Order: sequence, then structure tokens, then C-alpha cells
Amino acid sequence: FARFLPEAADLVVRYGGSLSGEHGDGQARGALLERMFGPRILEAFRRFKTIWDPDWRMNPGKVIDADPPDAHLRLQWRPSDPPTHYGYRREGGSFQGVALRCVGVGKCRRHGGGTMCPSYMVTGEEQHSTRGRARLLYEMLEGDVIRDGWKSEAVKEALDLCLACKGCRGDCPVGVDMATYKSEFAAHYYEGRMRPRHAWAMGRIRTWARLGAPVAPLANWVLRTRPLAAVLKRVGGIAPARDLPPLSHPDFHRTELARRLRGDGPRDPGAAPHGRVIFWPDTFNAYFHAETAVAGVEALQGLGFQVELPDRPLCCGRPLYDFGWIDRARALWRETLEVLDEPIRSGVPIVGIEPSCVAAFRDELPNLFPDDPRAQRLAGQTYLLSELVQERLPDPVLPASPGPVLLHGHCHQKAVLDFDADRAVLERMGARVQVPDSGCCGMAGPFGFEAGHYDVAQACGERVLLPAVRDRADGVRVVTEGFSCREMIAQNTGVRALNLAEVLRDALADAREAAVPRTPAETRSTS
Repeated sequence: FARFLPEAADLVVRYGGSLSGEHGDGQARGALLERMFGPRILEAFRRFKTIWDPDWRMNPGKVIDADPPDAHLRLQWRPSDPPTHYGYRREGGSFQGVALRCVGVGKCRRHGGGTMCPSYMVTGEEQHSTRGRARLLYEMLEGDVIRDGWKSEAVKEALDLCLACKGCRGDCPVGVDMATYKSEFAAHYYEGRMRPRHAWAMGRIRTWARLGAPVAPLANWVLRTRPLAAVLKRVGGIAPARDLPPLSHPDFHRTELARRLRGDGPRDPGAAPHGRVIFWPDTFNAYFHAETAVAGVEALQGLGFQVELPDRPLCCGRPLYDFGWIDRARALWRETLEVLDEPIRSGVPIVGIEPSCVAAFRDELPNLFPDDPRAQRLAGQTYLLSELVQERLPDPVLPASPGPVLLHGHCHQKAVLDFDADRAVLERMGARVQVPDSGCCGMAGPFGFEAGHYDVAQACGERVLLPAVRDRADGVRVVTEGFSCREMIAQNTGVRALNLAEVLRDALADAREAAVPRTPAETRSTS
């Protein structure tokens, strides 16, 4: 910074510009004024000040004989540096860097456009903006105004309406990542405390899904029976107006396709010219939208990949982070690193269809294991389906799927992954893609299911996305990768949004069918 300023000042002066306008000639620019005015005029300034302020008592160290611009900076502030769960490499490895990352620009205080910050767009309160939350974390570390540290109710209240959408990570000019900070705070806040009911209901969703999968018909009957479902929602802290998604029967892991992929039978390399990939069956799709997970496998196979599955069901821990169960998430990652050891060493791509889970590979995994080279490699070889298609299949013509598409991007996809890859794949298939500036859908994983967050979640969805879905023309397909996004759309509009995997799978099937020669009788029957 100190080297850049004089170089920038020389450039401005060379082109006839001004170092400042009306305001700003204090310490920030004072040391640069000689470059603009020259020594004679600056000496006149000095003599003028000496006449009226011979003892230099009025605002010394500013315009005349100014202190260097990098003196007296807030960066000299050094509060306590508490131990943390995440590595925070971007912040220099400490939570001090977290507290200093926000510079107060206030881009998070927009009322529309982009993803950041959905809670502020709804409430309009500084406390519920990224900047407001960052300031409270700063005060928490400083320990003057907020003196109870990780147990602060003020910080907890401000973070409560954070949707953990990571919109700030992508939209904020300095990349504040409030979702990670919220996870860190929750882990410390709940040490020695019981978590609320909704944390157990939603944070442990994988446990409940695995328990319910063998008896899915019975579990779904309970969910369809209103009095019983109402009791479940009340016990689990779920909003009464929210529907609980039914379990798939069978779940993905019990499908014939999954059993076949986990078998030891011979494989035909000629049927997979693009090599091996490991398909990641995330918890949400595997247990609640099994047909979407099946579509992911079939799309990859149709594109010419040899698809394999992990030896046993795994989880990235995505539902755990929001509630601070970081140690449990870390244990799941250790299991994943062990099971995927050979694919990691061999550089085999890991491919998922749920953006929040793929984002966990890219973001949470290396942040939790900053010194583990396996974690760093795995983060770099994990793809969303559209990203894999764009990187590994840039030239082949994709199967046609023409027609208009309303494409909504999952927040984690826009912040951590490559959302443009979705649009590019659809356009390569001949679709006419419309992307509304919809921000967050409001569901945001568990957020929109929680009883205390229902109204804010609905307001987020009704801001742009839900009206866009309702008002679309006939024949316009709705496509979004996120499980929670599809749930929000389905529960509020009755529209079944598609995952890109389903679009690809269906287009590949149509292309295969069109390529099969028809008999004269079949031709006559369709004419």
C-alpha cells in the first residue's frame, strides 16, 4: 500500500488529474501534495500556517508536514486471538483477520440486485447486514462494548437471521464469509449448552434420513397425516406452514443402479471414453430426491464417463455447519478422506449435483484441514456436473434440449462454484436461458424450515424468484441445482423444478431414441 500510493499519485499528476477533490487532503493525501503542487507552493502553505499557528497546535500532522499515510492505522489493533475450528488462511490464520476483513464499504446494504445480503434486503436493519454482523464480531474480540465473547447474546441475535448463503463471500468487495463466521461462533456459543430443537431436527437430518429410509412408506404416511406431522414439526421446531419432504422409496443407495455400481463386475472401458469419475450421492438427493441422483449417474454415463460410487454412503457434513457441529463434520471428512484415498491419489474427479455439498468440498474441507495435502487435492478435483462438462467436454456436441428455461442459481454455487457453467451447458443444448436477478430463494438449507425464520424466508423468495416462476410463460422449464431451491419453488408454486442432471439425462435419452431406426409399421403408427 505504501509503495502503491506514490506511484498512483505520480500517474494522476502526469495526466493532469487531482489527488483529491474538496476533501481528503489530510493525512491520507498530505504527504503526496508536493508531487502535485511542487516545493515552492508547498513552502508557501507552510509559511501561511506558521503565521496563524506558530506552535503547530491545530490539527498537526495533516496537510503540512503530514504523517505518512500508513501511520495510525487501525491495523495496529491487536485484541485477543482465540483458538478456532477453521484454518482461516485468507485471514492470516486467525480470527483477528476475520474481525478486520470488513472495511465498511456497505455494499451489503443494497435493497436489490446480487445475492448479498438477503436478510438485510428483507429487514432493512444494519444489525442484519453483513457489515453490521462483522462490526459486532469486531466488538466481541475487542471486549469493550461486548464483554461476554463467544457467549454474547447480541452477536447470536445478529447472526440468527444470517441465511449462511455465502452471498457475501462472492459479492462483498473484500470477500467477507459470514456463513463460516456464523458456524465458528455457533460452535463456541453452544459449548456446554443444549442446542435448540430445530438444530437437532435439521442439523442431524442425515441420521433421521438413514433411520427412516428402510421404513420410508411408514415414515411418509406419518408425514402425510396432518395431526402426526403437526406433532413432528412442533417437536422439531419446524414452521407449521412448511411441508416436510417425503423420503424416497427406495433411497438412492438401495436402488439397483447403486448396487450395480458398487459391485465388482467387469467394466467395459470402451463404453466410457472419458475415463473414471466418482459420483457423490449427497444426503439430500440420495434420501429425498433419489430420482435426481439416479439422473446424475445416468447423465454421466450417457456422456461417456465410467461412473463409480464411494464404497459406502458418505456425507460432507453440510447440515452440521450452520449449527456449529464442526467437530462432527470434521469426523465425516476424515471418513471421506479415508474412503476416497485411492481416487484422490489417482486424481479421479469427484462429481456432485448438489451445489451446497460440492461447495463444502471447495470451501469448508480445505478450511478445516489446512495442513492436509489430501484435503487440498480433493478440493481441487471436485466438480459440479456442469463444471465437469465444461472442463472435460468442451468440444463434443451436447444432446439437444431446446426451448426456454428459467435458470436460478444456488447461492453457494454463485459464491464458491462456477454458476456460469450451468448457463453455458444449457445454451450448448440449444436452450434459451433466462436468469432472474433473484438472489437467495429463502430456504437456504435448514433456514427456511425453522419456525422462527419462516416469514423472513418467504419474504426472500417473494422478492424476485417466486413471482418469476409464477409469471413465466407456458412451456418455460424451471431449472435449479439446489435441493432447497427446488423445495422452496415446489412448496410455494407447485412447480417441479429440474436439476441440470435431469435435463441432460432426458436429452441423452431422447437422442438415443431418435437414433434408433424405426420399422415401417412404427413410422406409420406415429404419422
